[in-house]
Amino acid sequence: MPNIPSGARGAVITGWGSALGENTVTNEDLARVLDTSNEWIIERTGILERHVGGSTASLSIESGRKALQMAGVDPTEIDALVLATTTPDRSVPATSATVQNALGLKCGAFDVNAACSGFVYAMINAHGLIAMGARKVLVIGTDTLARITDWTDRNTAVLFADGSGAVVLEASDTGSQLLGWDIDADGSAEKYLYAELGGNIKMEGKEVFRRAVRIMVDSAQKSLAAAGITAEQLTLVVPHQANIRIIQAACERLGVPMDKAALVLQHVGNTSSASIPLALVDSLDRGRVKQGDYLLLVGFGAGMTAASAVLQWGGSAS
Repeated sequence: MPNIPSGARGAVITGWGSALGENTVTNEDLARVLDTSNEWIIERTGILERHVGGSTASLSIESGRKALQMAGVDPTEIDALVLATTTPDRSVPATSATVQNALGLKCGAFDVNAACSGFVYAMINAHGLIAMGARKVLVIGTDTLARITDWTDRNTAVLFADGSGAVVLEASDTGSQLLGWDIDADGSAEKYLYAELGGNIKMEGKEVFRRAVRIMVDSAQKSLAAAGITAEQLTLVVPHQANIRIIQAACERLGVPMDKAALVLQHVGNTSSASIPLALVDSLDRGRVKQGDYLLLVGFGAGMTAASAVLQWGGSAS
């Protein structure tokens, strides 16, 4: 990916929020109806429970409103809404239109579908909008995978769930938060993870695992190189929360200890576009990030897509 042009106006995150489906489904709940067990699920995925319920719009509205309130931004000040989702509520219009209206925004709104990489795709797009003159952009990642999951298939039913995470980006004339980024896709691998219109998710788990680790690490290394920092300088890695084994393998290859990884997988499952922002919001709420820290956001998804971004929290002098 190209380097960020010198002098391009950057942005900083000033508010964040999250939302989860209202119903909690534990491993024990699934074991009652599937040929599985709590131990089997934990060993293979790291997941203890997941949340289901709500629509993509309703969860986006909840997380978006929280982010706006934390940032102290009036909805009418937002210049654009970028909603990352692979589960829109309708084919037409984009779910972002529903969210825009409900939040009282007076701006353009559009959906981005890059599956589990979607939030990073959306955030990179938002930084581009700010570089071109926008002042404040609301970025939301939301998916309601429960409604496209086959709940009789133990290989997928144990993984997927519903959730949303949002951030407010505000232009910064004194420093850039985004230091390096990368987006990628390999359309030849789409057959390994997909859902037909009106159908359920189909996945070849072993092939997804093999490719996911490789594409995540490759994207992360490109963003680190663009940012001019090493993996050792990272304070926090915020990976897509798909499977604990994938996260462990990717961190090992990057040379990043697991105690630097943001993890919410055990309590939320795989929420696709919401995965990375949910993990980011959790880390921010728990005080794991301070001014000047380096963060790596990295994910992969159906497509197969990949995306990563290196941020310096609070912005860095250009």
